[in-house]
Amino acid sequence: MDIIGKRKVWYILTLILLLTAIISLFVQGLNFGIDFQGGTLLQLKFEKADVTDTEIREALKEFGLEKSVLQRSEDSFILKTPELGQEKQNEVLKTIETETGKFELLRSENVGPVIGEELRRAGILALVIAGILQVLYITFRFEFRFAIAAILALIQDAIITVGLFSVLQYEVDITFIAAILTVIGYSINNTIVIFDRIRENLKLKRKENLATLVNASIKQNIVRSINTTLTVAFMLVALLVLGGETTRYFAMAMLTGIIAGLYSSVFLSGALWYDFVPVVNGQKKIIKL
Repeated sequence: MDIIGKRKVWYILTLILLLTAIISLFVQGLNFGIDFQGGTLLQLKFEKADVTDTEIREALKEFGLEKSVLQRSEDSFILKTPELGQEKQNEVLKTIETETGKFELLRSENVGPVIGEELRRAGILALVIAGILQVLYITFRFEFRFAIAAILALIQDAIITVGLFSVLQYEVDITFIAAILTVIGYSINNTIVIFDRIRENLKLKRKENLATLVNASIKQNIVRSINTTLTVAFMLVALLVLGGETTRYFAMAMLTGIIAGLYSSVFLSGALWYDFVPVVNGQKKIIKL
């Protein structure tokens, strides 16, 4: 397993994926949901206790709203749609009542684009703060070269996940930000384990060729990285297939992110760190650890 020797292959593959994602973001952009671009929120409490998501979505098909966000909240449903005028809203509610039975309208409000813009800024700020704290932690725990390699790998994970949603035009809502933050935490954990093994081997095998040492460190952790990723992936696939519309995009973002995170942890982070190590007298030399 000569990951370091073939690192240019991983760099080229990563560059292709990143360029595809960035081009799509510039050409198509993201399909922002109600959380970011505003819309209408309705909370309905049905008289019948056995009303299902499917029944409500069937009623919404007439208006092209069947893919709206629908969440069960204790004994009621919260429906989030693109912004509806009062007349259109009355028509939607009347159709739902005809198809599913009587209900009580607990809440009806419009989410303005200003609130959506604030949420978007808050989401970006959360990602930036998470990145800065990761750099500080890894620099303190290891060294700055490790921190930069880890952050570049995490940026790759985030861009690929965001890019997939842009290419497929999946809806982006506030749970997408939660998924990205979770992926960052998950991916950095895999990366830290590999970095810790590299540091441990550097102390035990000081005279060994650095490329051989990094390859061995990655190989010693690769089974652990794959197994932990598969464990989470099984759960996410189940959520993707068996879950409803509300959790589908969250599961897709998480699944994409953890696969990208596995790839970056194994094939990118160690290779990037290796390239950041300076060459002294024709050889890679660790000056400080």
